[in-house]
Amino acid sequence: MRDEYDFSNSRKNPYAKKLKKQITIKIDEDVLDYFKAQSEHSGIPYQTLINFYLSDCVAQKRQLQLNWK
Repeated sequence: MRDEYDFSNSRKNPYAKKLKKQITIKIDEDVLDYFKAQSEHSGIPYQTLINFYLSDCVAQKRQLQLNWK
């Protein structure tokens, strides 16, 4: 490392807990089309919209309810 770099006054990243992790996920085409349409309407990237929706589910502690027929 170069001598001119001085990290003696450095601090931890305060946003480290909020960092995102890249994953691979299979999503139905109609669901993806829905979020892409919402993206065009809102101007927010569709992946960000999906993350917002999932984050809201976590914050509201929503439980999945399925009815199999």
